[in-house]
This record gives sequence, C-alpha cells and structure tokens, in this order.
Amino acid sequence: MELMKRALLAIAASLAAFAGITAQPAAAQSTNLESAFDRMLGTEVRTPQSFSAVYETALERRIAQLADGSSGRIGVAAVDLRTGAEIMVLADQRFPMASTSKIAVAATFMEGVEQGRWSLSSEFPLLIPLRSAKYSSPTAPVRRGNYLPARELIEIMITRSSNAATDALLHVVGGPRAVNDWARRNGFANFSLDRDIATLVRDDGEYDPANYIDMRDSANPRDIVRMLAALNNGQVLSATSRQVILSSMSRTRTGKRRIPALMPAGAQVLHKTGSLNNTSSDIGIIRGPNGQSIAVAIYVTGQGAKLKRERKIAAIARALYDGMIANSGRNYAGAQYPGG
Repeated sequence: MELMKRALLAIAASLAAFAGITAQPAAAQSTNLESAFDRMLGTEVRTPQSFSAVYETALERRIAQLADGSSGRIGVAAVDLRTGAEIMVLADQRFPMASTSKIAVAATFMEGVEQGRWSLSSEFPLLIPLRSAKYSSPTAPVRRGNYLPARELIEIMITRSSNAATDALLHVVGGPRAVNDWARRNGFANFSLDRDIATLVRDDGEYDPANYIDMRDSANPRDIVRMLAALNNGQVLSATSRQVILSSMSRTRTGKRRIPALMPAGAQVLHKTGSLNNTSSDIGIIRGPNGQSIAVAIYVTGQGAKLKRERKIAAIARALYDGMIANSGRNYAGAQYPGG
C-alpha cells in the first residue's frame, strides 16, 4: 500500500505541477499534493477501507469501526504476544509519536548501560526549557537543573512523562540520531525522532495531524507495537534492561482515561502515553488474568477534543482486550465508556 501511494503521489505531483502547486512553499506543496491524491483516488489511504471487503473477522471489523477516520486519522496495531496474531487498522501510516517515543529513548540508554558506557546510578542534570519564540531556533534553549540518577530519570520520564528527564537522557545517548540508530538496527525502520522534546513541544502546532502527515518525530503503529513485543519477548536488550523499562511502564500515572480506563478487574496495563496538538496516543502491554498478553499501539488525531480522543483509545483498547484476551478472537459485543 505504501509503495502504491508513493507511485500515485508521483503521478499526482506531475499533474499538480501544471496547476502551479510546485511553485508554492514546501509545506503547502506537500499539503496540496495530498489533496490532489485524494481528489484523484479517494481517501482510502487515510481512513479504514470497506469493513466487509478488507477485515475478515468480527473483531477486525469492530476495531475498524471504532477507528473510523471521518473526524481525524486513527491508527491501531495489536499483536498477541504468544501467538503473533495481529490486528492492524491504518497501521502502516505515520502518526506523531509525541511522548510515546520515550520508550525508544529508554531502550537506547539501557543499551549503553549494557555496553558499560554509563550505569543506572550515573547522575545527569535535568534539561529544563527556557522561554523562546516558536521556530526561533533549530533547537530550543534549555538550562541544567538538578542532577538525578539515571534510574530515577527513566522512572519519571515514563511514569510522569517528564520532558526534562527525557532530554537529559537524550543528550547522554547522543541525541535523536542515536535513538534512530537503535531503532534501525533492531528493525524498526518506520520510526523517526528528529527533535529533542523541548523543541518538539515549543514548535508544536505547525501542522494539524488529523489531516496532514508530518514525517518528523513520527512512527507507524505497526513498528511501535513490534518494538513493544520485542521488549516483552526478549528480542532486544537484556532481561534486566527490559525489566527496568517495563517495570516503569507498569507504574505510569498519566493517561488514566486511555488504555486503563475500561480494563476489567484483573487486567494489568503497562503503558506510555503521548499528547500534542490535536493528537493523543497510548501504547503498551495488556496482560490478562488468564496469562495471555497483547501489545497495543493506538494513535488518535482530531475527534474534536482531547476527551473524545481518550474515549476512542479506551474503547479500542477494551475491544482489543475482549477480542484477543478474554474471548481469544471470538465475536466482540462492545463496551460502553462510563458517562457516554
């Protein structure tokens, strides 16, 4: 699908040139080329396709219905960590990672621990952003704050989504390029971290992710869920390193209205949230009392408000739990979000 889109976008680009699109600024060119693509071939690349034609099982059709993209793009990926069975809806399209990228930052740092470059007791300063105007510099200015042990930096980066702790560790490992290198070496090609968190937050809002795909600081849900599966199943990092990350994910305090919101008693959620302009996300591992586990990545844009995005995440997560853990793939009847 991605190769087809590229080829068709090339055709759209050729036709658009006659309309003067290529004479416009780069950002406008990209937006208008996507519009030309839509006018020529429809919007199937951006929204789930015909439920009956594409999705074979009742669970797949239910997830596709919940991930309806008419009010903003929604990408979902889930994999059964025992059998490898997958559910994918718009999973090959790129979405803003926001703070979900912090799992890869932690993994890159833990690889350095394994190599003896630093330890969990090594202390590094928080990097606290200074006030600066949007787009005023390639990198937002920061100042050094308190020194904290790396173990604590990882903990607050994941459980509280601390940006200052993230940038501290990002600086230690060698910046976004080092994290991208870790991702590429481990097979996650559709992952790109391009800015530190201070710059990402300062310059947030340049594009609307509901209808524009900004490749910077983005990933597709398929690669994110594969990353989570690799962490859980021992395909990357040592058992000790993986446990540091997964343990912190089990204590996450953010996103209580997201993946955990509709989980039944006995389910355990290890997750990491992400939030930016008009986008909310949650990725993680859901473990059932029956011993089954799934990795999930849910990226939601648009929908009108943050609460509505969070309700989407919660409903999709519960549907995945019921279909892949509680019912092991049997038909899903649906769950109602409290209060609506």
